[in-house]
Amino acid sequence: MAEVVLKHIQKIYPNSEPSKKKKKGDEKPHRMNNLKITEEGVVAVDDFNLEVKDREFIVLVGPSGCGKSTTLRMVAGLEDITRGELYIDGKLMNDIEPKDRDIAMVFQNYALYPHMSVRQNMEFPLELRNIPKDERRRRVEEAAEILGITEYLDRKPKALSGGQRQRVAIGRAIVRDPKLLLMDEPLSNLDAKLRNQMRAEIIKLRQKINSTFMYVTHDQTEAMTLGDRIVIMKDGEIQQIGTPQEVFDQPVNQFVAGFIGMPQMNFYAGKLIITESGRYAVKVGDAVIEVSEEKQQNLKQRNTQPQDITVGVRPEHISLNGRESAMIEGTIDVSEMMGSSVHLHINTLGRDSIIIVPTLELKGRSLSIGSTIRFTFGEDVIHMFDADGLNLEYK
Repeated sequence: MAEVVLKHIQKIYPNSEPSKKKKKGDEKPHRMNNLKITEEGVVAVDDFNLEVKDREFIVLVGPSGCGKSTTLRMVAGLEDITRGELYIDGKLMNDIEPKDRDIAMVFQNYALYPHMSVRQNMEFPLELRNIPKDERRRRVEEAAEILGITEYLDRKPKALSGGQRQRVAIGRAIVRDPKLLLMDEPLSNLDAKLRNQMRAEIIKLRQKINSTFMYVTHDQTEAMTLGDRIVIMKDGEIQQIGTPQEVFDQPVNQFVAGFIGMPQMNFYAGKLIITESGRYAVKVGDAVIEVSEEKQQNLKQRNTQPQDITVGVRPEHISLNGRESAMIEGTIDVSEMMGSSVHLHINTLGRDSIIIVPTLELKGRSLSIGSTIRFTFGEDVIHMFDADGLNLEYK
């Protein structure tokens, strides 16, 4: 239904106070609380470039204040674009009114009219467009059937649960059959069980309607389960765009590596070295681990030199078995039984770390608090980041 292209989009909020005249040469942007400050004001979104394919589900994800909701609101027309160009189906949209963009938006707080029934809430945007009554009824009942809220059509919002209200808000958006459906943290007000349920409902929904989706969340689990592609943002800038598997397996920098994955990736101070046989290896503490053949080639292609690095390994990729020369020692601080696995919080090399160990591997091992444990990681699961936090394999 819709292709969306954002080219060099920038959003700057003007300074609220008149700026003092600066000396020549002082115009360079600076940062305050991770926000870029220029002569024009606070840069909320900077040089944002993205092409969204027809019927694609794109998720913007990042910590609070990274600019993801501001980007969505610029697409909706609720925020002016300072610089750059927004196209929907090839048409420049910068100066087009929100009502003329054929977009529907679902907000975090549902935004339902309390004095109207569910049916009236869902019909309201169709009334504004002068859709005939019979057609309004047909669309509402069709959307209610898709979302499983037919039995609630005559109720008021106050008589519904949070999950039911969110379904109504989504229904009100899809009755318009929009080209583009924008969703701004729609599940953040729900409890964990309802969030899981609604995630599944949204996955089913996108199979039943023809809209293109742009979805904003700070929850990386939502991003990984919902998105065809994920746009990871930090401080108003895109860090990486890719499929869920790509950003998990090939994070371009340390921020992405730490943000994607739950529990988050462990990081250790280490060194990248070249062994006597001319192969790359990482040294963490006293352990030396040669990296996989694929990583050898990636590093050689970039003529990577030995250097101090940060070694990243996901908790589920750590093993309690390995060569003596590759083992690292730590002390157990906390042991969490999770059923099929145990999450061990350990202190090693002066920092906290998490290891996920299948219960089948634990026979005969002591996991009491304060006991010593030895672990290692495979040659193909190591991520290596330089002093600037860039992944050495992809920089």
